[in-house]
Amino acid sequence: MAFIAPFRALRPTPASAPRVAAVPYDVVNTQEAHALANGNPLSFLHVSRAEIDLPPNTDPYSDTVYRKAVENLAALKTQAPLVDEEAPSLYVYRLRMGRHVQTGIAGTFSIDEYDRGVIKKHEHTRRDKEDDRTRHMIELRAQTGPVFLTYRAASGVDRIAARASGQQPLFDFTAPDGVQHTIWRADGADVKDLVAAFDAIPLLYIADGHHRAASAARARQQLRGATGGRGEWDTVLAVAFPDSQMQVLPYNRVVKDLGSYSPQSLLAKLREQYVVTEGPAVPARKGEVAILLDGKWHTLALGAGPRDVSPADRLDVSRLQNTVLTPLLGIGDVRTDKRIDFIGGARGTSELERLVSSGKAAVAFSLYPVSVDDLMQVCDAGGIMPPKSTWFEPKLRDGLLSHVI
Repeated sequence: MAFIAPFRALRPTPASAPRVAAVPYDVVNTQEAHALANGNPLSFLHVSRAEIDLPPNTDPYSDTVYRKAVENLAALKTQAPLVDEEAPSLYVYRLRMGRHVQTGIAGTFSIDEYDRGVIKKHEHTRRDKEDDRTRHMIELRAQTGPVFLTYRAASGVDRIAARASGQQPLFDFTAPDGVQHTIWRADGADVKDLVAAFDAIPLLYIADGHHRAASAARARQQLRGATGGRGEWDTVLAVAFPDSQMQVLPYNRVVKDLGSYSPQSLLAKLREQYVVTEGPAVPARKGEVAILLDGKWHTLALGAGPRDVSPADRLDVSRLQNTVLTPLLGIGDVRTDKRIDFIGGARGTSELERLVSSGKAAVAFSLYPVSVDDLMQVCDAGGIMPPKSTWFEPKLRDGLLSHVI
């Protein structure tokens, strides 16, 4: 059963929280992080992407970057300031993006359960990225950004979250991207009830933050080995949201060239396999893919698909890869092939149109979003989601709640 534990958060004051809060370190590159943090010395990007404060072209994995991160965190503790909570607690974290609202519980979760598969993962991780966040955690002795978890909705958790959110919030602000972040600190009774409620939840699923979770497990191994005992490093900071409130956007694709095809011959080849009609830019339902080719949107009807394959192979993104991208366009490993790029659904189809009209891409594929239930089925079957198949939005902010280990 799912284990959740209260923790003593390292957090900004309510007044400084809007300036400290930063996008997750892994959704921006160095240049984008520098632009976002420019003019804001309190931005947590100075900690999570400390290379922005070093000379251009600094290797982001060099020793100087981690030393700078430690230095910047120490400075932020004074300048923001950051506050060490006096007592361990859990937190209710609500995200509001337009009409969409989701409310999760922030706490620390068992790395033992991550290792045993009670916390399920759906992505492979890259060793170099694990190395980076593992060292970042060990040098700072802190987990500075939460893993994004989901679980099959439990009415007991919902009731306690509603009760706790009836109090005065600790933080309540709207970030520059328009997402409202509201956090309440749970009191003693609510903490006890939340721990008990999570104990009845059989499984947790990583929605976003696979590298953070894997790095926390590796940091635990190193820290436990150095001390020989248990500690805060045995848990990982995360926020868990019920599946019924999650919003998944598509992860769309663009390909730079058509290989041996012209737009007309590619369409003709696609029509040999599927029904292809004109428009629209956004697929209406699962089993459809919108294709932007030669200035026009077309709908490719994949159909219901076979049932005698794995849950991962039944996904639209897998079928597109296996029947179009690989055999027709020659796209093999999407993680390494330089001819393909991925556009998160939050950027909309207008970004796909811009890339194709500018000549930076020859064709764009707009996908129907994968559902949380799809993700859970893949995980429950012991499978792995195809790369770049889910884009969860809205996203949590780094720096609001850090876990000192």
